[in-house]
Amino acid sequence: MFVGLPMVLYGISMAKALGVSGYSVIYDLSSLRTPTQTPLLGVTLDFLWAMASGNAFFDDMRTSPEVIDPPKNEDMMDVGEHVNDPIHHSPKSNISVASSVRELLECPVCLNAMYPPIHQCSNGHTLCSGCKPRVHNRCPTCRHELGNIRCLALEKIAASLELPCKYQSFGCMGIYPYYCKLKHESQCSFRPFNCPYAGSECTVVGDVPYLVTHLKDDHKVDMHSGSTFNHRYVKSNPHEVENATWMLTVFSCFGQYFCLHFEAFQLGMAPVYIAFLRFMGDDSEAKNFRYSLEVGANGRKIIWQGVPRSIRDSHRKVRDSHDGLIIHRNMALFFSGGDRKELKLRVTGRIWKEQ
Repeated sequence: MFVGLPMVLYGISMAKALGVSGYSVIYDLSSLRTPTQTPLLGVTLDFLWAMASGNAFFDDMRTSPEVIDPPKNEDMMDVGEHVNDPIHHSPKSNISVASSVRELLECPVCLNAMYPPIHQCSNGHTLCSGCKPRVHNRCPTCRHELGNIRCLALEKIAASLELPCKYQSFGCMGIYPYYCKLKHESQCSFRPFNCPYAGSECTVVGDVPYLVTHLKDDHKVDMHSGSTFNHRYVKSNPHEVENATWMLTVFSCFGQYFCLHFEAFQLGMAPVYIAFLRFMGDDSEAKNFRYSLEVGANGRKIIWQGVPRSIRDSHRKVRDSHDGLIIHRNMALFFSGGDRKELKLRVTGRIWKEQ
C-alpha cells in the first residue's frame, strides 16, 4: 500500500500545480482506493476519488476533451487549495459572476458596455471601438501603443452572456443575450420617461405617476381634470418676443395624463405660435386618442385636429415638426382684438378616445 504513496503525493502536487491539465494523473490514481487506507492516505484518496468521479466538469473533460467552456462553478478549480477552508465551499451566485463579467466588458474611458470590435493593447487592456480614436492609439491604462488587436476572447464571452434588462427596477423581467440587450433597452416599454416640462431643461426621469407628482410639486404646473379645456394665453409685448414658452397644463381624463403646450418660435422668418398636446405614455397608447384645438374671433376660426404625441418625443421635436395648431403672430393679434399690441389668445379644445 505504501508503495503507491509517492505516486499519490506526486498526483496531488501535479493537480495543484497544473489545475485542469493534471486531471489525467488524478483519474488514473482513483484505482488505488482500498478499504485498508491509513487515515491520511484515505483522506487524500477520497479527495482524488471525488475529483475523479464526483465532479461533472472532470467527467466532461474525460468524455469530451474538446470542450473549452469554463466550469460553471469557478471555485471547484481551487478545491485543492481550499479543501480545509469552509468559506470557499459555497459557490458564487450567478449574479456575482455576471456582475464580474460585466465589469470586464465596461470600457475604461466612457464606462459604457463594449461591443465588437473590442480592442486591446499588448498587455491585454481593453477599450471600445468608439473610444479608440479618442485616445490617439495609446492604451488609457498602460500607455502602450494599441495597434489593431481585437480581443476575440472577450467578444465570445459576451456572446454567451444573458443579462437582465437595466430597467428591471421599473418592472421589466426579461433576460436578453448581451448583444441584443442594448437594442431591447432602447425600446423597452418599461424605460423611464423624461420630464415633459418645457420651461427648462429638466433632467428628472421616472414613470408616469412619479412625473405627475414631480410636475405638480416641483414645477407647479396647472392640473385639470376633464377632457375639455378653455385657456387664455396673454403676453404684453408680443413683438419683442421671438421665442417663449408658456406654463405647461396637465389634464387628467380617461385614466391617462395629457400635457398642453403653447410656445412662440420662428417659422423661417415668420414669428408664429404653436399649441399641441402630448400624451404621458408610449406612442402605442397615444394613438388611441384624438384631440382638437380651436382659436378664433370676429367671425373667423382656425381648427386643428390631431393625434397626441408621446412624451418620448421632446417638446422641441414636436414643435419643430409643426405637429400642432400653428398661428401666425399677426393672426393671433387679430384674434386678440383691441389695438393688436397685446396678445390675448383664447384656445379651446377637447380630447377623446377612438372607438
